Amino acid sequence: MNLFRSATPLMVQYAHYHRDRRNIVTHLLGIPLIFMSIGVLLLAPSWEVMGHALTLAWCAWALTSLWYLTRGDLLLGLATSLVNGALIAAAHQVPAWSAVWGLTVWQAGLGLFVLGWAIQFIGHYFEGRKPAFVDDVVGLLVGPMFVVGEVLMALGLLQKMRRDIERQAGPTH
Repeated sequence: MNLFRSATPLMVQYAHYHRDRRNIVTHLLGIPLIFMSIGVLLLAPSWEVMGHALTLAWCAWALTSLWYLTRGDLLLGLATSLVNGALIAAAHQVPAWSAVWGLTVWQAGLGLFVLGWAIQFIGHYFEGRKPAFVDDVVGLLVGPMFVVGEVLMALGLLQKMRRDIERQAGPTH
């Protein structure tokens, strides 16, 4: 476990566990749900800072963003941080809609967490492999970067990284 590897080796290692397109598609939904659910579960406590609520969710976002931005690929780090920031902002809206459904914030957060992981495990059933974090806990941080990277690659960006992944982990199938 080396927390401070650069983006390409992290993405290649993660890709070894994610070559089935069905698994990748499940991750495009499951990982954001998990990240947002963690944000929901970290909404309390909250502190007033310069007229704004500072929650543990925003603190976790800041720390993970710092990590993504220092992996050596600015586009991927910035895009991942922005997507995760949107997910944390959405997490802050959960108390309003969870009350409509008659749920506590904790129930909503836990429900999103379980749903996200269920979707992930369906994907790994298709893949026929265990999740990457089982062998390297850093995979829990790489997951959000991987799904953002997959979208960027589908848009024609990060082509050198795509070639490196396919050369080392193989093409998707």
